[in-house]
Amino acid sequence: MTVPVRGTAALLTAVLIVAVTFIWLPAYRWFFLISVGIGIVIAGGIHVWHKLRPVREEDIEKKRPLGLS
Repeated sequence: MTVPVRGTAALLTAVLIVAVTFIWLPAYRWFFLISVGIGIVIAGGIHVWHKLRPVREEDIEKKRPLGLS
C-alpha cells in the first residue's frame, strides 16, 4: 500500500494511521510502547558509548579503501 503524498501530508497520514490502529487494536498499544522503549534504550546506549569513546581519525584504518585520490 502506498500513499501518493509527500512531506507534511505524508507525516500527518502516518500519524493518522497509527492513531486509528491504536484505537482499533488495543494490543498494538503495548507493542508500540515496548518497541519505542527498546528503541530509546538502545539509542541512549549508543549515544553514551560515543560520548565516552569518540571515533578518532587514527582509529580509522583505511581512509581510501579503493585507492582513489
